[in-house]
Amino acid sequence: MTPFKLTAELLTEIEQLIEVKKNDDLKSLLGTMHYADMAEIVNELNENEATYLIKLLDSDTTSDVLTELDDDIREAILGNLSTKEIAEEIEELDTDDAADIIAELPEDIVREVISEIEDKEHAKDIVDLLRYDEYSAGGLMAKELVKVNYNWNVMTCVKEMRAQAKNVTRVHSIYVVDDDEKLIGRLSLKDLLTAATTVPIREVYTAKKVDSVKVNEKPEEVAKIMSKYDLEAIPVIDEIGRLVGRITIDDIVDVIKEEAEKDYQLAAGISQDVEADDSIWELTRARLPWLILGLFGGLGAAAIMVNFEEMIAEHAILFFFTPLIAAMAGNVGVQSSAIIVQGLANDDLKGSIGNRLIKEILLALLNGLILAAILLLAIWFWKDDFLIALAISLSLIAVIVVAGFIGTFTPLFLDKRGIDPAIATGPFITTSNDIFGIIIYFLIAKLILGI
Repeated sequence: MTPFKLTAELLTEIEQLIEVKKNDDLKSLLGTMHYADMAEIVNELNENEATYLIKLLDSDTTSDVLTELDDDIREAILGNLSTKEIAEEIEELDTDDAADIIAELPEDIVREVISEIEDKEHAKDIVDLLRYDEYSAGGLMAKELVKVNYNWNVMTCVKEMRAQAKNVTRVHSIYVVDDDEKLIGRLSLKDLLTAATTVPIREVYTAKKVDSVKVNEKPEEVAKIMSKYDLEAIPVIDEIGRLVGRITIDDIVDVIKEEAEKDYQLAAGISQDVEADDSIWELTRARLPWLILGLFGGLGAAAIMVNFEEMIAEHAILFFFTPLIAAMAGNVGVQSSAIIVQGLANDDLKGSIGNRLIKEILLALLNGLILAAILLLAIWFWKDDFLIALAISLSLIAVIVVAGFIGTFTPLFLDKRGIDPAIATGPFITTSNDIFGIIIYFLIAKLILGI
């Protein structure tokens, strides 16, 4: 399959066809296109052109397109559709996607749209999903699934499965529930097909514990479970164990992507979820807090250096190695914190915090000794002053060890306090290590040089 590529020529052709309202040509051009590719096109059109396309094509074609659009584009399109037109789009979607879109609408419009949905069972399921927190397994799940009662026989089971499967895009698992709708196991399709039609399901299904999550579980935890056990779908149960929905791998991929983007932005010193196309004001609000922190960090470093003005005046070379010391402190701190944050995200960190700190300190010490030896020889050869070379090199070792400790301890501490540890991989850790690095550098230099 050749990946779709949106070209300027194709976009111009579509815009021209919309302008002259050649509907048959538009349907022919777009009708067989994958909804994700079509969404890429719609994102590049203006509001009127995008709305025209959505209204022109059938809802079974455009409903999935709406789920892939940028939030602002989708909001603009929905604002140009009637409640009946929105309801027609919603009816073609799985309940989880439908609930996500409806949740973006004003409350008065939500009520009207739901009342326009002809499939009342579908509408009921959507309303049920809207009551869950967006950032929970309940807010992530879909109601579409295949479940059977353990008291049914095989013939009844097959009949019920056929009816349920009409509303399920892909059947990953057949879940078994008791008379109270509590999840008690899975049913193997092979076992179902090879069993006699009169055999009760309770004699066929697999009764071992089923991997599941509760409705209030965080999406990140759901992602960890599905990744660990290599699941394509996972059932969701309520507080008393009743089966209420399922989460599929495509939803989890979106969660992982969003979490990675958020962590990447935090590591870069961006405090809010923003995109390149956001307004200058939104981008400024997201970036400015960490830039202000960096500014005050720089002022703090300058204030520290003022206290060593006499030593710098006598040994000016110390001043020229200040950027190196600060950079090494920042780099080591970011490396250490990045490894810890990655381990926390993947749930890979084993053992006690004390053992982890000792390991990172020993690692920092080894790296520091190697780098300091290189630096000692370079400065001694360059300036022919062993004491200066020794002072700078020993300072580098101490700075690297301290930076490794801070870079390891900070994300672990933040995680224990329920704060996103990804903060520790950004300007926060760099600025703090810069300041500590400069203090250590000049104190050790002062001690060795006897000033």
